Amino acid sequence: METYYAVIFTSQRTEKDGAGYAKMAEVMDSLAQKQPGFIRVESVRDAEGKGITVSYWKTLEAIQAWKENAKHLVAQQFGKENWYTQYHVEICQVMKEYSFTK
Repeated sequence: METYYAVIFTSQRTEKDGAGYAKMAEVMDSLAQKQPGFIRVESVRDAEGKGITVSYWKTLEAIQAWKENAKHLVAQQFGKENWYTQYHVEICQVMKEYSFTK
């Protein structure tokens, strides 16, 4: 297994502009998938607005480039001003993986 990284983004949404948030999330997902070093992304949100998004990247440099992407910077600022009451980011190296499918 080659080394790769996970960015874990947990957040609490406001009740403001749900449609705008959904559209921006769709645009950001599409943009992230085009970034060098992107592997995949998974995201869920509960009825109370608590969410978790985990994106997977080949290198720490790819993560930093995504963080600094101009369109992503706009989305980040809009999120702070309108969509989130709080968020937390963790960047982890994936040490092992395994799965089960029935």
